[in-house]
Amino acid sequence: MARVTGIGGLFFRATDARTLARWYEEHLGLPELWTQEAGLTVFAPFARDSDYFAADRAFMINLRVEDLDGLLARLGAAGIAIETRPDEWDTEETGRFARIHDPEGNPIELWEPPAPKG
Repeated sequence: MARVTGIGGLFFRATDARTLARWYEEHLGLPELWTQEAGLTVFAPFARDSDYFAADRAFMINLRVEDLDGLLARLGAAGIAIETRPDEWDTEETGRFARIHDPEGNPIELWEPPAPKG
């Protein structure tokens, strides 16, 4: 049966695409071509009036990460503003979350999934 097997790319407009691509590679380790590790990927449209991310943005990138604390320390040292809400966003079932924005204001959610049980 024909089916989709994964996300093949994420494409979005930028005022300065080259500079923004370098920012993603420098701060998040995302080169233009990237082979991601196997794991859960959530594909979920949100209601237009959702307050989960800024109303003036059509999308939010969610990136699965290891060692969220280490990444946040590195991003903070680079002067990147970080938002966390442990009591609101983090749970044993879903993991831990933080939010940043790229230089063009696009929201990025950093997600450290919970450790596998067992």
